[in-house]
This record gives sequence, C-alpha cells and structure tokens, in this order.
Amino acid sequence: MIVIVAALLGATFGGLTAKRRKGDRLDILQYATIYAIAFALAGLIVTIALEKILL
Repeated sequence: MIVIVAALLGATFGGLTAKRRKGDRLDILQYATIYAIAFALAGLIVTIALEKILL
C-alpha cells in the first residue's frame, strides 16, 4: 500500500516539476515516470523497514 501511494505521489510531483520547468508532454511523462520509480523504491524500503520493526 505504501509503495502504491508513494508511486502516485512521485508521479504527481514529477509531473508538476516538469510542468513548472515548462516542459512539453514527453518531458512531463519522463519526469513523472522517473519520480514514480524513485518514490516507489523509497516506499518499498520503508515498507520493508516497517515489517522488520513491527514483526
């Protein structure tokens, strides 16, 4: 669940960042994809850490 939310937040943040930098449609798509991957990876690490701590 954390991974999905993090990926969606990353895609949103990346798209907004590219739009603010006046990127075209492909720039926005690329930023959204890269940020989604990075945030999902961070979410995965947080999920694993929480599982180790709580169980």
